[in-house]
Amino acid sequence: MIDLVIPGRGSYTLKHLVTDVNGTLACDGELLDDVAATLGVLQDRLQIHMLTANTHGRQAEMDGLLGLKAVIIPPGGETEAKADYVRQLAADSAVAIGQGENDAGMLASAAIGICILSKEGTAVAALQAADVVVPDILTALGLLLHPRRLVATLRA
Repeated sequence: MIDLVIPGRGSYTLKHLVTDVNGTLACDGELLDDVAATLGVLQDRLQIHMLTANTHGRQAEMDGLLGLKAVIIPPGGETEAKADYVRQLAADSAVAIGQGENDAGMLASAAIGICILSKEGTAVAALQAADVVVPDILTALGLLLHPRRLVATLRA
């Protein structure tokens, strides 16, 4: 759990990290360096949920590397499916990370939405739906490891 008080925004008790996989945790179906280790540290603080369309068909392999099980989102209506997933968890206790068009709904629904700039591209809809934009996944995860960075960025 991560407790935050952000002046001008309010108090948050974050319990869930909901993240996209391809383009966010992985590039071209390959898990990015240091992601597994960093998520391992965060598992002590947040329940981690991975949502993916499994674009590259390698999710089972990544699940094994991460010790997590992703939720495969079927084609069609992906944006709403991801947003619904966040809302069913209790959106006010979730932080979401993504970069694709289909991540915009979950970024907007979560208490805090973090958009990353990705080698696979970053959708304008994701940028507009997010509360924070960062250059890469390790920077995004660093905000959760050092939550005062979020306070500094989001305070009004």
